[in-house]
Amino acid sequence: MTSTHHLGLLVLRISASGLMLVHGIPKLLEVLQGDFGFGDPIGVGATLTKILAIIGEVICPLLIIIGFKTRLAAIPAMITMFVAAFIVHADDPFANKEKALLFGFAFLVIALVGAGKFSVDKK
Repeated sequence: MTSTHHLGLLVLRISASGLMLVHGIPKLLEVLQGDFGFGDPIGVGATLTKILAIIGEVICPLLIIIGFKTRLAAIPAMITMFVAAFIVHADDPFANKEKALLFGFAFLVIALVGAGKFSVDKK
Protein backbone atom coordinates (compact mmCIF):
# COMPACT_ATOMS: atom_id res chain seq x y z
CA MET A 1 0.00 0.00 0.00
CA THR A 2 1.38 3.42 -0.93
CA SER A 3 1.78 6.38 1.39
CA THR A 4 -1.16 8.09 -0.31
CA HIS A 5 -3.36 5.08 0.53
CA HIS A 6 -2.33 5.36 4.17
CA LEU A 7 -2.94 9.11 4.08
CA GLY A 8 -6.37 8.48 2.55
CA LEU A 9 -7.25 6.09 5.37
CA LEU A 10 -6.12 8.67 7.91
CA VAL A 11 -8.31 11.34 6.30
CA LEU A 12 -11.28 8.94 6.20
CA ARG A 13 -10.79 7.92 9.85
CA ILE A 14 -10.47 11.47 11.13
CA SER A 15 -13.20 13.02 8.98
CA ALA A 16 -15.88 10.36 9.48
CA SER A 17 -15.15 9.95 13.17
CA GLY A 18 -14.78 13.67 13.83
CA LEU A 19 -18.10 14.38 12.16
CA MET A 20 -19.71 11.51 14.09
CA LEU A 21 -18.61 13.12 17.36
CA VAL A 22 -20.85 16.09 16.49
CA HIS A 23 -23.81 13.71 16.86
CA GLY A 24 -22.53 11.70 19.81
CA ILE A 25 -21.16 14.33 22.19
CA PRO A 26 -24.58 15.96 22.78
CA LYS A 27 -25.94 12.51 23.73
CA LEU A 28 -23.03 12.00 26.12
CA LEU A 29 -23.62 15.41 27.70
CA GLU A 30 -27.29 14.57 28.17
CA VAL A 31 -26.38 11.35 29.99
CA LEU A 32 -23.86 13.19 32.18
CA GLN A 33 -26.71 15.54 33.14
CA GLY A 34 -28.92 12.57 34.03
CA ASP A 35 -31.07 12.51 30.89
CA PHE A 36 -31.35 8.90 29.72
CA GLY A 37 -34.42 9.49 27.56
CA PHE A 38 -34.06 8.07 24.08
CA GLY A 39 -35.87 5.97 21.51
CA ASP A 40 -35.87 2.18 21.72
CA PRO A 41 -35.65 0.98 18.11
CA ILE A 42 -34.06 -2.40 18.90
CA GLY A 43 -36.13 -3.26 21.95
CA VAL A 44 -33.48 -3.19 24.68
CA GLY A 45 -34.80 -0.14 26.54
CA ALA A 46 -34.16 3.55 26.10
CA THR A 47 -31.27 3.76 28.57
CA LEU A 48 -29.29 0.88 27.08
CA THR A 49 -30.03 2.12 23.56
CA LYS A 50 -28.66 5.58 24.43
CA ILE A 51 -25.55 4.04 26.00
CA LEU A 52 -25.02 1.89 22.88
CA ALA A 53 -25.46 4.99 20.69
CA ILE A 54 -22.84 6.83 22.77
CA ILE A 55 -20.44 3.91 22.37
CA GLY A 56 -21.03 3.92 18.60
CA GLU A 57 -20.95 7.72 18.22
CA VAL A 58 -18.30 8.81 20.78
CA ILE A 59 -16.14 6.02 22.20
CA CYS A 60 -15.57 4.11 18.97
CA PRO A 61 -14.97 7.23 16.84
CA LEU A 62 -12.33 8.41 19.34
CA LEU A 63 -10.60 5.02 19.04
CA ILE A 64 -10.85 5.21 15.24
CA ILE A 65 -9.35 8.72 15.16
CA ILE A 66 -6.24 7.58 17.01
CA GLY A 67 -6.22 4.27 15.17
CA PHE A 68 -6.48 1.98 18.20
CA LYS A 69 -8.26 -1.35 17.67
CA THR A 70 -9.60 0.38 14.60
CA ARG A 71 -11.27 -2.51 12.83
CA LEU A 72 -13.09 -3.60 15.97
CA ALA A 73 -14.04 -0.02 16.89
CA ALA A 74 -15.52 0.55 13.44
CA ILE A 75 -18.03 -2.28 13.86
CA PRO A 76 -20.21 -0.71 16.61
CA ALA A 77 -20.02 2.66 14.83
CA MET A 78 -21.16 1.03 11.60
CA ILE A 79 -23.96 -0.91 13.31
CA THR A 80 -25.18 2.26 15.03
CA MET A 81 -25.44 4.02 11.70
CA PHE A 82 -27.16 1.14 9.93
CA VAL A 83 -29.68 0.89 12.78
CA ALA A 84 -30.32 4.62 12.35
CA ALA A 85 -30.75 4.25 8.59
CA PHE A 86 -32.73 1.01 8.38
CA ILE A 87 -34.69 0.93 11.64
CA VAL A 88 -34.99 4.44 13.11
CA HIS A 89 -35.54 6.08 9.71
CA ALA A 90 -37.06 3.03 7.99
CA ASP A 91 -40.24 4.85 6.96
CA ASP A 92 -38.54 8.16 6.22
CA PRO A 93 -37.62 9.45 2.76
CA PHE A 94 -34.18 8.47 1.46
CA ALA A 95 -32.82 11.96 2.16
CA ASN A 96 -33.34 11.33 5.89
CA LYS A 97 -31.37 8.06 5.71
CA GLU A 98 -28.56 9.32 3.52
CA LYS A 99 -26.30 10.75 6.24
CA ALA A 100 -26.52 7.59 8.35
CA LEU A 101 -25.79 5.48 5.27
CA LEU A 102 -22.73 7.56 4.37
CA PHE A 103 -21.38 7.19 7.90
CA GLY A 104 -22.24 3.49 7.94
CA PHE A 105 -20.40 2.78 4.71
CA ALA A 106 -17.39 4.86 5.79
CA PHE A 107 -17.15 2.77 8.96
CA LEU A 108 -17.62 -0.41 6.91
CA VAL A 109 -14.60 0.53 4.78
CA ILE A 110 -12.57 1.25 7.90
CA ALA A 111 -13.59 -2.11 9.39
CA LEU A 112 -12.56 -3.90 6.19
CA VAL A 113 -9.21 -2.21 5.50
CA GLY A 114 -8.05 -1.09 8.94
CA ALA A 115 -6.32 2.05 10.09
CA GLY A 116 -3.28 2.20 7.84
CA LYS A 117 0.22 2.98 9.00
CA PHE A 118 -0.62 6.37 10.54
CA SER A 119 -2.21 4.85 13.62
CA VAL A 120 -1.56 3.51 17.10
CA ASP A 121 -2.32 0.05 15.72
CA LYS A 122 0.78 0.25 13.48
CA LYS A 123 3.16 1.72 16.09
